[in-house]
Parts: sequence; structure tokens; C-alpha cells
Amino acid sequence: MTGGPLVCPGCGGEHPADERFCERCALPLVFPGAGEEPDPVGERHPDLRKVKPQLSEGELVQVAGARHQPEAEMIQGILLEEGVPSTLRRTRGFDVPEMLAAGPRDVLVPRSGLETAREVLLQADLLVTSAARPTPPGRLAAALLGCVGLVGLVVWLGTEVGF
Repeated sequence: MTGGPLVCPGCGGEHPADERFCERCALPLVFPGAGEEPDPVGERHPDLRKVKPQLSEGELVQVAGARHQPEAEMIQGILLEEGVPSTLRRTRGFDVPEMLAAGPRDVLVPRSGLETAREVLLQADLLVTSAARPTPPGRLAAALLGCVGLVGLVVWLGTEVGF
């Protein structure tokens, strides 16, 4: 950024490139456009206008889970199209560096938008209902271990009684 006129951030007056301070304001001169604050809302402004205020109240609750960051962002976009604000959180207990997009994510919405978010995700076939939810591996292992224990008990009793 060399050459060209310098401007005073106070009065806006132009000065030659060899001067360093404004004669009127005594402020240091800057290049045109330097030091301007970017728009605080920026490129997210159109997205923020989609949020329905009545769906943005209350504590955050989990509405869905995603296998990785891109899938979670897709869910977030679908919810935003219906006016439901959401945020993402790394699923607890997953050991991958934060800089990677890998690893499961939780999609959180405000409590007031929970029902709307569930309806939207059910229509998009992204939310698993309780009837179709797969059995967790821990629960499956516990049931299998219980069955093996029961069979072992029956066999032991059969040998003790002498059938």
C-alpha cells in the first residue's frame, strides 16, 4: 500500500504521500479505506433475517446428531430455511482434534423451536423416530451377556439336579 494520497481519519482531508500527520487534526494519516470497520453482521445478515424470533427463546436442547461437520451444517441450513436457529457442538467423548471436520456433532436448538425443528427434520427424513431408532451397542451387549448368563445358570442347575 504505497504511493497515492493519504487521508486523515478525523477530517477526511487528502494529503501527499510524504506527509505523516494532518495539519488541522494532528492525527496520523492513513491510506484510503484503511482502518474502516467491516460490517459487523457481514455476509450472515441474509441468514439472520430468516430466524423467527419466537423460535429462538429458551435453553439449547439437542434435536439431532450428525456423523460429521458437513452433515451437521446441512441440517443447520435446513433448520434455518424454516426459521429455526441452531448451533453445533462436538459430541462428547469423541477424541479427534477440533481442527478436523471429522467426528460426530450435536445439533442444538432453543427450546421454543424444538417441536418445529423435529417436524422439519422428520419431513426431511433426517430424524430417527423412537420406533425406528437402532439399539445402542452397549444395550445389545448387555442383553447378550444376560442371555449367556441365563443359559449358563440353566446348564449348571441341570448338572446339579441330575436330569
